[in-house]
Amino acid sequence: MRDHKTGKAGPMPIYEYAAAGEACCAKCRTPFEVFQAMSAPPLERCPECGAEVAKLLSASAVHGGATRILSNRNIAEKGFTKYQRAGDGVYEKVAGKGPNVIAGR
Repeated sequence: MRDHKTGKAGPMPIYEYAAAGEACCAKCRTPFEVFQAMSAPPLERCPECGAEVAKLLSASAVHGGATRILSNRNIAEKGFTKYQRAGDGVYEKVAGKGPNVIAGR
């Protein structure tokens, strides 16, 4: 997928597929991932052997742009708090509002 302003390739979702019936090649025997534009129709056949496949429901994932999305500044601006492990059972705040340290008992 290309950005209409810059012409550069933009983030594309990763979709997971698995054999819908009888699997016949190594690729469709286990779930496999495909980068596809959101507007692209789902695959109906395995790209390796042509066996019938179905799109799986899975956690969303987007290729590209994750560094900016998960930056401490962006997290805080969106109202979230991020803690980073500082030791055994101790977490220090690195973004957002909340206690500076969370420690287990």
